[in-house]
Amino acid sequence: MSFGQPEGYDEQARPRVLRGRGRLRAVGVAVCLVLGLGLIGGAATGSWLVGDSAAAGSGDAFAAAAEMWHGVPVDQLFPPTVEGQGAGPGGADRTWTRIAVAPDSGCKDAFDPLLRKALAPVGCQRLLRATYTDATQSYVTTVGLLFTKADAAGMTALDTRFGKEKLGDRSDLMPRTYAAKNTVAAAFGRKQRASWAVSVLTDAPVVAYAVSGWADGRSVDEPEPAEKAMASDATTDIAQAGLGHEAQGLADRIERGFRKTVSSATEKPS
Repeated sequence: MSFGQPEGYDEQARPRVLRGRGRLRAVGVAVCLVLGLGLIGGAATGSWLVGDSAAAGSGDAFAAAAEMWHGVPVDQLFPPTVEGQGAGPGGADRTWTRIAVAPDSGCKDAFDPLLRKALAPVGCQRLLRATYTDATQSYVTTVGLLFTKADAAGMTALDTRFGKEKLGDRSDLMPRTYAAKNTVAAAFGRKQRASWAVSVLTDAPVVAYAVSGWADGRSVDEPEPAEKAMASDATTDIAQAGLGHEAQGLADRIERGFRKTVSSATEKPS
């Protein structure tokens, strides 16, 4: 590092060369070095503090999310009415009305065997489910929030596996429905599942999903994952009915609401 000849200012604020260059230059170098080290050290300390704060905030949010299943009213997790602006085929709006909420439970008999096996590494803390119908009561959709026992690394590993192996596209890993008696979803069983979507969250110990079907109880021979059923060139009955949009649209909005709830719970006053 080299320094130029130092300058000062006279009483008229004009720059002037300072005399006594040797000693003053040495002093200037020392001061600059001290200031430089101080700035570097301050910057490093600042970055450490910011990093710690961000990490702590992330950890707080993850921990808070794990407790949401028993600390948040059901109407907040599964609102009585969900608006889906632009969620239907061609960007049409959707409105879903909740018709039933399942009692919160464990995961015994809640999933088909292969899906239960795929989810086993993250464990099951609690499972919350609700079933909705569209404005015309033509379709029914069960949406679920599986609260796991995993940490952030475990959720990331599961998300990676679902992505690499495309587990969310496999019909033998389709979530089960919640068929509530005395509702339009009473006949919404395993054979009535038409389309589905599964989302593994990595910033919360939660797996969100939705599965849709017709409200008239018709069986489905070849269900389609929501992504496939929502493709612009899809021509199957499931796609034409918009059942992929029903599953994906409702799952997305329940997930968004959940994230908003977590964010509000962990916000700190400025």
